[in-house]
Amino acid sequence: MAEQATEPDARLDPNRVLQRVILPRDTDPLDVRPLYLDEPDGTHSQVAGRRDVVVPASARVSFASYFNAFPASYWKRWTRVDHVTLRLNVRGAGRVEVYRSKPNGDIVHLQGEPVHAEKKWRTLEFRLSLAPFEDGGWLWFDVFTESRTLEVADAAWLSDEPLPVQKLAVGITTFNRLDDCVQSLLALGADPAVLDVISKVFVADQGSRKIREHARFAEARELLGDRLEVIEQGNLGGSGGFTRALYESIEHTKPGVVDQILLLDDDIALEPDSILRSNAFARAAAKPVIVGSQMLNLQAKSRLHTMGEVVDLSACVWRGAPGAVTNHDFGQHSLRDTRALHKRIDATYNGWWMCLFPREVVERTGLPLPLFIKVDDSEYSLRALAGGIPTVTLPGSAVWHEPWTDKNDTKDWTVYFHLRNRLIMAALHSPYDMRKTLLLQGARASVRRLLSMEYSTVALEMKAIEDFMAGPERLFDMLATGLPEVQQIRKQYTDAQFLPSAREFPPPTFDMVKAEQMLRPPVHPARVALRAGKALMHNLRAPDSTATERPQVNVPASGALWFLLGNLDSATVSNADGSGVAFRRRDPKVFRELALRTAHNYRRLTAEWPKLVEQYKAALPELTSVEAWRKYFES
Repeated sequence: MAEQATEPDARLDPNRVLQRVILPRDTDPLDVRPLYLDEPDGTHSQVAGRRDVVVPASARVSFASYFNAFPASYWKRWTRVDHVTLRLNVRGAGRVEVYRSKPNGDIVHLQGEPVHAEKKWRTLEFRLSLAPFEDGGWLWFDVFTESRTLEVADAAWLSDEPLPVQKLAVGITTFNRLDDCVQSLLALGADPAVLDVISKVFVADQGSRKIREHARFAEARELLGDRLEVIEQGNLGGSGGFTRALYESIEHTKPGVVDQILLLDDDIALEPDSILRSNAFARAAAKPVIVGSQMLNLQAKSRLHTMGEVVDLSACVWRGAPGAVTNHDFGQHSLRDTRALHKRIDATYNGWWMCLFPREVVERTGLPLPLFIKVDDSEYSLRALAGGIPTVTLPGSAVWHEPWTDKNDTKDWTVYFHLRNRLIMAALHSPYDMRKTLLLQGARASVRRLLSMEYSTVALEMKAIEDFMAGPERLFDMLATGLPEVQQIRKQYTDAQFLPSAREFPPPTFDMVKAEQMLRPPVHPARVALRAGKALMHNLRAPDSTATERPQVNVPASGALWFLLGNLDSATVSNADGSGVAFRRRDPKVFRELALRTAHNYRRLTAEWPKLVEQYKAALPELTSVEAWRKYFES
């Protein structure tokens, strides 16, 4: 099992590497350390590089961490790999012990080896079977020391045989995020192993400020060389930008040059090793799969957003996959101590913050729909799944991204694209009769929004329904015109006009105690109905004339609920990320107009739904064809 080695990795075939053991970068905040090392309180190992760590004397350090434990159950379920070898170079004195977990989180010791190599490197190898991992479980190793330190370098999880070589193209779409985009480009070029698997980097630059103007762009171009191709185009949203990368990869490269396409968001912080892991997983897959990476919280970096997500086709909404842990903080609860993290989670889609597509998947499935933004990722995975191609969300492969909880996308301009595109997804992929569900969802949401004085949101949702009912023929035309039309509508309503702070408005007229009392939510159904009836009648009456100039209450985003706002004439309300405040004013005339428009549109939607389903399904092949997108890009 053990052999002598004077130079780590001297004889290691890189095509056998499934997952490298990695350490934090010098530039990383301390918050990320638990994602790489599981250290007890009072123990601090010396990180000597991205692949080298010195465990102090009299310590036990575990590599059962998010980035360094091996997600064995996913490799067992989806790939041809049936054995893995843990290979690591060690120097010093101590022990290395290898463990696995069961789906319920129970820990099993597998193998171990003492180390007495104070001056020369010694290479340890542990060959391990993936047979017991069908339903869940991880592999990892721990390092124990007594009187001396033990250094570990170049550890990796290996396959028995080399994987086929497949190069990838990276596709990034960006809109005025120069710093983030250039930083991602620099990260791609910083690691020679990562750069070795990348043959092209396509950047769809859709902003008014161009990344070529960034101070460090020349440095990024030097690192990436002729791999980098920046395509400047109009703002076609995420779907137009990502589709450009897929299109360029399929149309203007050949198999063998580009065998995989990896999409990256522009507002992420990248762990470059995730690219190698996604690449290796797709190369080892028993059948073609879409390989999605997980999202870590950019604002609380030791937190995992979710283990996987699905689309509930009965409601056509997104949710955590069955059994998936969400918002998990590895800084507070380690992998070993969290039993729920050991079950394999099956997803139906993955967000395109980072997602890899084998070339043949795109050739078989087609290109994304022209949706501008939102739902393009979930629709694509559902379409691929209908063709027998699943999506796997791979643990240990991740980027840091802003969490959805800090965004305002249920009330801001994106609400239009959320609803319109969700209707399209439902028409294309839901096996259920959605008419009753859509009516109930729409009625509930519209009433709450109208009572909350969210008139702009209701107006955008009505436009979304009307544009959906206009049919699929306008989708390409609206790639460029949809957002300006949405922005023009928002200008008509005060609830969509934000100032930096409530200090920009006059102080509220209600005292704080009265406002606090109104924030108490009704619980009993009879009280809910009574409060709703009272709010409805209130919204039909003329408002207090003084409330248009001076808000009655200042309301935080978390308190902007219908049972409070429905009984007010005005309020200042902050948005979800705390960056702005809008002065909402009750308007009975607008209330009535939007209520009538809502009722009319939902009656029409339910009546025309079967015909619309047929229209969208018939149009899908053309809308997602290379020919249609080529024509659009060239025009």
